Amino acid sequence: HVQLVESGGGSVRAGGSLRLSCSTSGFTHCRSEMGWHRQAPGKKRELAAMIDYDGTPFYKRSVDGRFIISIDSAKNTVYLQMNSLQVDDTATYYCLRTHFRDEYGGTCGPREDVWGQGTQVTVS
Repeated sequence: HVQLVESGGGSVRAGGSLRLSCSTSGFTHCRSEMGWHRQAPGKKRELAAMIDYDGTPFYKRSVDGRFIISIDSAKNTVYLQMNSLQVDDTATYYCLRTHFRDEYGGTCGPREDVWGQGTQVTVS
């Protein structure tokens, strides 16, 4: 059973910063990708930032250069440092753990994606 625990959301002024954390438990011996998708009211959920097992990040273009994703494998925790926040960054941010596999690329852990419950980020 995989669980994700999110923290760090809140309200911030435009230009400010927040750091989101997402800690996972369960099947920690399996490799996976972790990161954040976000959903603003009336919009589809979209990728914000992801990071794979070896630390390679991927960012939505609109946040690239402002957001930094990192992972602490020992703590099974992924972080999203959000700088220079803009009003358009306002959304519910959902932690995601996906693409579970073993070190050889084989089956490991759950077959489905695992989502957190979401944490609200409001920029004003």
